[in-house]
Amino acid sequence: VQLQASGGGEVQSGGSLRLSCAASGIDESINAMAWYRRPPGKDRELVAAMTRAGATNYAEAVKGRFTISRDNTRNILYLQMNIVKPEDAAVYYCRAYSETGQPFGSWGPGTLVTVSS
Repeated sequence: VQLQASGGGEVQSGGSLRLSCAASGIDESINAMAWYRRPPGKDRELVAAMTRAGATNYAEAVKGRFTISRDNTRNILYLQMNIVKPEDAAVYYCRAYSETGQPFGSWGPGTLVTVSS
């Protein structure tokens, strides 16, 4: 199982960035997929999640600025980050879950987002 997050980089405060996560090696149905982030010196936190049916859940800090979406046929998860703030700087990770809520695989290396002012 591999969950490869990509698309990170440096973005100016107020700018936009789109992250992608490709899930591979999963031979059963994926239900929820989610983005997490670990800001420097802090714990990992949930950013946004989406079920296969399209239900979404966002952290309060990103509501109205970030949009999660997914391509169910290709098992790719996206995170559109708009109006990026300095506090959005973090390593972003993705995760996929089975129908019973079990996570597939382990945490990957994530993708680093840095925010410049």
